[in-house]
Amino acid sequence: MDTVTPFQYELIYNAFSFAFAAMAAATIFLWLSRSQVASAYRTALTISGVVTAIAAYHYFRIFESWHDAYTFKDGVVTATGIAFNDAYRYVDWLLTVPLLLIELILVMRLSRAETTSKSVTLGLAAALMIVLGYPGEIATDLATRALWGSLSMVPFLYIVFQLFVGLGKSIKEQPAAAQGLIRTARLVTVASWGFYPIVFFAPFMGLTGGAVETTIQVGYTIADLVAKAGIGILIFLIAVRKSESDTDGGKAYAA
Repeated sequence: MDTVTPFQYELIYNAFSFAFAAMAAATIFLWLSRSQVASAYRTALTISGVVTAIAAYHYFRIFESWHDAYTFKDGVVTATGIAFNDAYRYVDWLLTVPLLLIELILVMRLSRAETTSKSVTLGLAAALMIVLGYPGEIATDLATRALWGSLSMVPFLYIVFQLFVGLGKSIKEQPAAAQGLIRTARLVTVASWGFYPIVFFAPFMGLTGGAVETTIQVGYTIADLVAKAGIGILIFLIAVRKSESDTDGGKAYAA
């Protein structure tokens, strides 16, 4: 187990605590906001809330695992011998990453056939990306980490291609008031997801010991906050804009 300094320990500890609170708050907000959008977009908000709820649960478990892995007393951090369980992250991602793509597709309100097709293909690609990345995350040597990290990039690049090319025409068909937000959500999704590989390859940047652990844990946490809570807020704003456009076009919706 990597030795961390008191500063690194508290930084990671507080990052996990903040992430848990932020994900829980986002869940409450998203679920309570369903009544503010048309019924056609409420499923997207529900799924977005499910994403942050799953993340909140796993950040609570990650927080507990970090607390159990070390003791911090009299300014000294000591490993307890209980391994920090980083697998919680990958279980979380396996559930939430496909849902993140599905919520974006649902809020666009595409045709039934296109919604089904894109949800299945992008969801499977996202799951494959996570499955391929896990062996590299737990690898004890850099060569194995590099191999599985590179393999994981293949479905990631496919997802990026589909978001920018496959959904390009569909975005142009969205209400003008929502197009900018949808493009922003797409860009933020890709940017935040692109941050994960940077963090994943942190051990190759010459970092050692607690610096590696700190970079990975804080980096992944920041990316999660943007990709889940941040995108959830954008999904809500898109749903509001599209609901207003539907109403202006004569498609009133029940509160």
